[in-house]
Parts: sequence; C-alpha cells; structure tokens
Amino acid sequence: MPNNIPNLLTWLRILLIPVFVAVFYVSDQTLAPQLKNSIATAVFLLAAITDWLDGYLARKLDQTSAFGAFLDPVADKLMVAAALILLVKLGRADVVLAFIIIGREITISALREWMAKVGASKSVAVSMLGKIKTAFQMAALILLLYHQPLFGMPCQFMGELLLYLAALLTLWSMGYYLMLAMPQLKGK
Repeated sequence: MPNNIPNLLTWLRILLIPVFVAVFYVSDQTLAPQLKNSIATAVFLLAAITDWLDGYLARKLDQTSAFGAFLDPVADKLMVAAALILLVKLGRADVVLAFIIIGREITISALREWMAKVGASKSVAVSMLGKIKTAFQMAALILLLYHQPLFGMPCQFMGELLLYLAALLTLWSMGYYLMLAMPQLKGK
C-alpha cells in the first residue's frame, strides 16, 4: 500500500465515517439538534472535499496507484451508505431511494470487479452520467443533513427533490453500465 497524500486523504475519509455517525448519537442536552446537523454536514463536506482532492492530487503529483484506485470508491460508497442509512433513521430520506442508491453502488462495484477480471474494465469506466449522478447525490445528502432552512431555502424539501433526481440518475446510470457490459455478460 503506497503511503502518499492521496491515499492518506482517502483513509481520512474512512476515519471520518464513525465521527460523522457519532454526532447524531450525542444527547440533545450535549449538542442541540441544529448543532448536530451543522457538525455532521461539515464532516460530510470535509469528506466530499477530500474525495475531490485525493483524485486531483493523485493525478497532479503522479501518485496514482492500484491500491488508491481500489480504496477511493470504497471510501465513497461507505460514506454515502452511512449518510443514507442515517438519514433514513432520522426520517429525512425515503428508504426506497436509499435502497436504490446503495443497491446500485453494490451492483456496479461488483460489475466493475468482474469486468476487470475478464479484462474489460475500460468498458465500464466512470462516465459523465455517473459524475452527474454523484453531484446530485452529494448535494441532496448535504441538504438533507443540514435539514434546517438556509438563507430562506428549505433544505429538507430541496434535498428530497435532489435525492429523487439522484435516484433516477442512479437507475439510468446503472442501466447504462449494464448495457456497456452486455457483450461480456452474454459471452461468459
């Protein structure tokens, strides 16, 4: 495992997950609910920034590695799954949408692993559609975590709307990746 800045940032993202979750388990007497929302949102934002930064630095510093390419999406999926499960528990996200998003991540991860084994991983590389889905998903999660209105904007409503759009993009992108993999799926 190469110890470089991008990989350390990815490990930081993984280590932030229990911190992020623990914020909501602190008593309301210790942390007011609005403060919990703000802290959890800040931790999630920090994780999202490290996700962008580790990829940028890996390319810029020429520190890409097979281990980093493996760990980065795992860290992303763990953080998103933790946020979705927490939001469902808090009653801020629909369980069906969470299931769609988490189920797609597991399905596409398995598909990419299998495609790599048959030497066709480039055919299911991250697409622009996947990046757009991620942007909607991250914006939705940030708004749902923050929960209270921000400068008059109803964060809960906007977050729910973006989460529905993210779920639709999730299904669309999953169909797209499965279609790209179809020649290999039919041949094996």
